[in-house]
Amino acid sequence: MLPFKSKSVDDYHGTLVGDPFRYMENPSDARTVNWAQTQTKITRKYLDSIPARGNLRSRLLKLWNYPKIYIPKQTAGKYFFQRNLGLENQAAVYVQDTLDSSPVKILDPNAFSEDGTTALTNLSISPDGKYLAYTRSDSGSDWQEIRVLDIAAGQELGDVIQWCKFTSLPWAPDNSGFFYTRFPKPGTVAPEDASNYSKVYFHRLGTKQSEDQLIYERPDYKEMGFSTKVTHDGVYLVLEIWIGTEPKNRVYYRKLSDGGSFASLLDEHDALYSLIDCTNGLFYFHTTKDAPKGRVIAIDPENPATEMWQEVVMEDEAVLEQVIMVNRKLVAVYLKDGSSVIKLFELDGTFLDTVSLPGPGTVAEVSGKPDDKEFFFSFTSYLHPTCVYRYEFSTGRTTVFFEPKLDFETDQYKTKQVFYPSKDGTKIPLFITFKKGIELNGENPTVLYGYGGFNISITPSFNPANLAWLEAGGIYAVACLRGGNEYGEEWHQAGMGPRKQNVFDDFIGAAEWLIDKKYTKPSKLAIMGRSNGGLLTAACMIQRPELFGAVISWVPVTDMLRYHLFTAGRYWIGEYGNAEASLEEFQTLYKYSPVHNIKFGTVYPPVLILTAESDDRVVPMHSLKFAAALKTASGGDNPVHLYVESKAGHGAGKPTNKLIDEAADIYAFLWDRLEV
Repeated sequence: MLPFKSKSVDDYHGTLVGDPFRYMENPSDARTVNWAQTQTKITRKYLDSIPARGNLRSRLLKLWNYPKIYIPKQTAGKYFFQRNLGLENQAAVYVQDTLDSSPVKILDPNAFSEDGTTALTNLSISPDGKYLAYTRSDSGSDWQEIRVLDIAAGQELGDVIQWCKFTSLPWAPDNSGFFYTRFPKPGTVAPEDASNYSKVYFHRLGTKQSEDQLIYERPDYKEMGFSTKVTHDGVYLVLEIWIGTEPKNRVYYRKLSDGGSFASLLDEHDALYSLIDCTNGLFYFHTTKDAPKGRVIAIDPENPATEMWQEVVMEDEAVLEQVIMVNRKLVAVYLKDGSSVIKLFELDGTFLDTVSLPGPGTVAEVSGKPDDKEFFFSFTSYLHPTCVYRYEFSTGRTTVFFEPKLDFETDQYKTKQVFYPSKDGTKIPLFITFKKGIELNGENPTVLYGYGGFNISITPSFNPANLAWLEAGGIYAVACLRGGNEYGEEWHQAGMGPRKQNVFDDFIGAAEWLIDKKYTKPSKLAIMGRSNGGLLTAACMIQRPELFGAVISWVPVTDMLRYHLFTAGRYWIGEYGNAEASLEEFQTLYKYSPVHNIKFGTVYPPVLILTAESDDRVVPMHSLKFAAALKTASGGDNPVHLYVESKAGHGAGKPTNKLIDEAADIYAFLWDRLEV
C-alpha cells in the first residue's frame, strides 16, 4: 500500500521544495493513522513469521534475567538506590541503613501501572532522609509529574505538580520543600511554545501547586531553560541557564537566606560551566572555557572577574567528563580514547591518585557529597554488566558494592579497539566485540552502531540484547564518531552544523574498514542507530546504499528542514542549524536531509524503521515520512518496514518487557536479512 501524496511546496530562499507527506506531521489525520497502522500490522506479521524470533526472545529473557542496581547515594547516613531483581518492568527504590544491612523497598514503580509503562524518571531525597520527591512519566513521554513520598510512613503526601520536563529537584536545607522548573499549563500559550517559557518555582510540602512560589522567569527570552542546584553548605541557590542542547550556559546565584534577586556570575554563554559545589566561599566549576577538553576553576563571587579566576585542575590530554566534590577533594572522571579514568585531586589542584578500574570501559556515574568519606561509581563495558564500586578515602581501597552474575560465558569473547582513517584522514576509534577465534573471512554478520552528535560520547556499555548476537557468531562494532565528546569540544564541533557530513564520512569509513579487513562484507553488514544515530543510519544508507545489507533506523530525525517546528526540535538548532534562518544553513541541511535525498529507482538496503506513538522528543512524523518516501521511490525488492510502537516514547523509562520484545524484533530482522 503506497501512501497518499499531497502537493505541499515550501520556498526556502528561492528554492522550491516539495513535501508530499506533510499531512503525516498531524498524528490525528485519518490518512496518517490509517497508513501507520497498516504498515505496523504488516511489519508485525513479518517479524512474527521469522523462524528465529521465538528462540531468540526466549534466550533474551534468560540473558536479561539478572539483578541490576543503580549507583547508591548517601543521605542522612543511609544509602538510597534503585534495584531491578531481573525481569521487573521498572527498578524499585530501596534504602539500607548501613552497607551491611538488608535493603528495604520504599517505592515500587511497577505498581504505577499494570503494564509497566509508567516510569520513575528522577528522584531526590530530602536532606534529613524523610521525604522522597520523584518524577514519573507515562508511556515514555518527556512530560513529568512530581510527587512526594513520606518514606517512614510509606505514604504519599498528596503533593502533585504537573507540566514539568527535564527538571531537577534540589531540596531546601530545612527540608521544607524543593525547587523545580515547569512549563506553561497546556492551552495558555500557542502550541509551538509548549516547551518555551520555563519558570523556576519553590514547592512547600503540603501545599497545592497553585500556591508554589515563583522564583525566576525570563518572559523576554522564552527559549531559556533552567537547572537548579542548592550548594551543599546550604548557602546558595544556583541557576544554570541553557539555550537548547548546546554545551554552553549562563550561571546566576543568590543566597537562600535573603530571597533577593539573582546575581549574574557567568553571563556570556560562551562555554560549559557546570557547578561542582561551593566551599570556603568559592564556587568550583567544571568548564570548557579556554579548555575544549575541560578543566576545573574556582570563582570568588565577591571578585568574579575573569582575571581573578583560579585554575584548580588544568586541561589534560584526556577529556574531563564529570567532577564531584567528596571528602573535600575532587573526584574527576576523564575519557581517554573512549575509556574512562578516575583521578583524585585536592581542592588546590594537587594530584592525589588514580583509582584502579577493572579494565577499559565506562564510568557512567559517580556519587558522593563534600562531607562523605567515600564515593561510589558504576563501571561497565561491552562484556561487563554494570557493577557498582565503593572507594574509601581513609584506606584508598576500592571494593565491590554490587556485581551481577550472568547466564553468559564472557571469557569466551573479547573486545578490541582499533583506529581507522575517515575520508579526510582523521583517526576514528572503533570498538569491535566478537567471539574468540573468529575467522576473518568476510562472512561474519556484523552490526555497526554509531551516534555522532550533541557532544555525547558513545563509550563501552553493556546491553544483554547484544549477547545473543555474539553467541550466534555475530560481530558488534561501535564507532566513536565526530560530533560526540570523545576528544572534547573541538571533536564535537567537527561534526555539527555545516560540518555534519564529517559524521557520515566517519561512519561510512568504519564500514569500509570492516569490509577491507575481512571482518564482514556489504551483504553481511548492518548499521544501527537511534535518535540522532537514526539520522546517521538514514543518511548513510541514502548516500551509500550498496555498502549495507540491512539498516536499523531507530526513532530517527529525518526531515532536517522542518524538525525545529515540533516539540523538542527547537532545542537542536544549535547542533543542526535552521533551514529558515539562512541560505547557507538551508543548503547544508537540504544536502543530507534523508527524506529529501531519496532518489527514485535506487535499490536501497532492507530497512526497519522504529518509532513510537508517544515520542514527544523526535516525533513519529520523521519515521513516517522517511518510510513513505522510501516506499514510493525505492527500486528493487528490498523491504521497507515501519513499526510504530504503542504506549512508548523516545526510549526513557521503557519497561523491561518492551525492551525485550524490541530487541527480539531488531535482531530477528537482522537474523533474517543477513542470513545468520
